Amino acid sequence: MDIGAWLHSLGLEQYEAVFRANAVDAEVLPDLGEADLEKLGVLLGHRKKLLKAIAALQDNPSAAVHQLVEATPATPEAERRQLTVMFCDLVDSTRLASRLDPEEMHAVIRAFQNAVTGEIARFEGHVAKFMGDGVLAYFGWPKAHEDEAERAVRAGLAIAEAVAGMPAPSGTPLGVRVGVATGLVVVGDLIGRDEARERVVVGETPNLAARLQGIAPPGAVVVSEATRRLLGATFDLDDLGPQPLKGLERPVTAYRVRQESAIEGRFEAHQAGQLLPMVGREQELATILDRWRQARAGEGQCVLLIGEAGIGKSRIVQATLDALADEPLTVVSYQCSPYHVGSPLWPVVHHLNHAAGLSTSDSTEQRLVKLEALLRPTMGDRTEATQLLGALLGLDTSARYPPLDLTPQQRRARTLDLLVEQVIRLAAAQPVVLRIEDAHWVDPTTLELIELILSRITQARVLMLLTARPSFQPSFSRHQHVTWLTLNRLRSQDAKAIIEGVAGGKTVPEEVMAELLAKTDGVPLYLEELTRTALESGVLRQTDTAYVADIPLPALAVPSSLHDSLMARLDRLRPVKEVAQTAACIGREFSYDLLSAVASVSEAQ
Repeated sequence: MDIGAWLHSLGLEQYEAVFRANAVDAEVLPDLGEADLEKLGVLLGHRKKLLKAIAALQDNPSAAVHQLVEATPATPEAERRQLTVMFCDLVDSTRLASRLDPEEMHAVIRAFQNAVTGEIARFEGHVAKFMGDGVLAYFGWPKAHEDEAERAVRAGLAIAEAVAGMPAPSGTPLGVRVGVATGLVVVGDLIGRDEARERVVVGETPNLAARLQGIAPPGAVVVSEATRRLLGATFDLDDLGPQPLKGLERPVTAYRVRQESAIEGRFEAHQAGQLLPMVGREQELATILDRWRQARAGEGQCVLLIGEAGIGKSRIVQATLDALADEPLTVVSYQCSPYHVGSPLWPVVHHLNHAAGLSTSDSTEQRLVKLEALLRPTMGDRTEATQLLGALLGLDTSARYPPLDLTPQQRRARTLDLLVEQVIRLAAAQPVVLRIEDAHWVDPTTLELIELILSRITQARVLMLLTARPSFQPSFSRHQHVTWLTLNRLRSQDAKAIIEGVAGGKTVPEEVMAELLAKTDGVPLYLEELTRTALESGVLRQTDTAYVADIPLPALAVPSSLHDSLMARLDRLRPVKEVAQTAACIGREFSYDLLSAVASVSEAQ
């Protein structure tokens, strides 16, 4: 049995490289235990899944192997796709090796690899190869996510922190350098056998990531220009300027990642420049403002904005806040995150950190003082509130306050009560807009908090604005004071208005306008990004009032900002993905007969 195919059948292919590097094969599998898997850097949930699968192999080997054969997909052919590549390397490993016994050095390298693979797996990257004291990882293959650059950088920062905390036999702290680059590659060809088997990636991106790692200071993450553009303002970066890198003809601009930025929402972090005027959503905005008037009068309301990615949910929320800019109100923002779905109340923790102005450089005492100042207007000097919410933020309050005589269940219930009470007390002072973004990533405890708040705002001056994708189906959606707004794609005339807005009021050639409208299907984000790509391509000549096409416009490429999102959607369509790709090669319109004739699957499939 091939260990890689077995892991792939379980959806755990990210561990293939670490299993092969540690010579774990079908013969060794039955001997693996919980502790062994933890040492390999396997996450807790994945450890449980692997142990169940190993037990199934032992109980009924023939059935398990048959299931594996049925579940394992055919070896994928090489494909062109955008990839974010991470290369990380242990600092001064050569000097360390000269001072340590080989067995000690082996233990250091093994611990380093396990720490690295654990963080890469946590952000759903793919460990591609171990190279001595270096690790190569892909974000965007074999399965894409819409935010691969951000995942890679978060993994890089986590790796730097994990390695810095590792014990070193020599007493010298360990460090790691991390390089991250994004670009188009061809990935998927399988070469080698057994432990030497790997997927080949062809393109400049892996080399660039390796070179960026080489110029990174110890403990730092350095990213390319393409990666920086995809990150937006999510992280604070230092511009290192043009860097001459070996093997590259021209210097490339590099950036050092310092920390996550203080920007609270994803929409603000990825908003480039001034917002375009909102078009095509007048009816939805009018409905929200009507609910605001009801909430302001003391009849709390909730508006659920449901729609696909890029449809403009957050833009409507921002337009609502802009419309209310001259009114006295308090905005409370809970931003849900795909990286913290398993972290109870993470959106609340994120908000409290931001609202209190807490910094990673603050001492515990400074953090407690800031938290007290945040809570004082609503909670007065109630020490219980500071203790419970301080504990939620991971602060040790024992030096300032006596311990609370509460069971864990009582602590949880009282913490939720305090959070609800805080919103109600804020609304007593002035109306509140409670903004909950990306609720499809909400954790169960925060969802419980939302339901508790909803049950208490019927007579409070609170408007809850909640954005989510269609997969979010809350039990409270049919409540009497909940309004459900489903956002559809824009009409042609509204889509044209967005294109003209991106063009700065200049006219765009009709053939360009027609292609933009056809390819974007009325999704505002796609309209903006593809229009910018077309206007910045250099093919169109600018005059004072118009863009002019002197030559036929070449086919518009998918912008890098949309590549991960679209590929993530395609990857979720397996095994339909290959049929969709074949259809796309024919064109935007095709007959069933033509598609069935050229597709590589049977007509029944």
